[in-house]
Amino acid sequence: MPDPADLLVVDELHYAYGDRVAVNSASLTCRRGEILGLLGPNGAGKTTLLSCIAGLLSGFGGRMLLDGQPFSPADDAAARARLGLVPQELALYADMTASENLKFFARMQGVPAPAVAAAVERGLKLAGLVDRASDRIATYSGGMKRRLNLAVGDLHEPDLLLLDEPSTGVDPQSRNHLFDCLLSLRERGRTMIYTSHYMEEVQRLCDRIVVVHEGAVIGVGTTVQLAEQAGTPGANLEDVFLAMTGRSLRNEA
Repeated sequence: MPDPADLLVVDELHYAYGDRVAVNSASLTCRRGEILGLLGPNGAGKTTLLSCIAGLLSGFGGRMLLDGQPFSPADDAAARARLGLVPQELALYADMTASENLKFFARMQGVPAPAVAAAVERGLKLAGLVDRASDRIATYSGGMKRRLNLAVGDLHEPDLLLLDEPSTGVDPQSRNHLFDCLLSLRERGRTMIYTSHYMEEVQRLCDRIVVVHEGAVIGVGTTVQLAEQAGTPGANLEDVFLAMTGRSLRNEA
């Protein structure tokens, strides 16, 4: 029986691109109200794993459960509506203002018409862009765009928010604001899966961490627990990660 504390269960997930296996019998759980980190070297399979969870890929083996029920977001619009996605690539319309982007995406995400204005206001506050609401996105800095990208993903207050390297290319001030936003969302009960190549981000933000290597989940736990699993007690996350996945260079995408 699924543990009621687990919002998402991924059980023996398998996905291949033709003859190339990208995810091989990967299992993990994401508990309600936590930020779960997802780490792996280039080519480890974490992007494919996240894409299956997000509903961007179908035809996977194994199973997923959300709230204890079978979950196949690629094939079920109602299931996808329970997810929020903050992609690595910015998903904003440059010729529209922040308010126009938020209003458009709120409608696309199924926010009821009477609630759209409140969702837009909440998104602007989350992004710290109330005073720039009427400016076109083309005039924004990279950090401002990243903050708005996060707000777009959370407009419909999803059960599970998926974040794919959301701080890529932002200045320290915007990165710190993003961190504050995520911690605020967690305090409000939001459940999140967070991928990043920045070890200090994951160590700072995430309650638990999943390490993916060669398509398989090879470690799950806090930094302290992972260090014990890796035989490097007391090590920081970067040293633990290198101990678990090796130090050789990865050239795969």
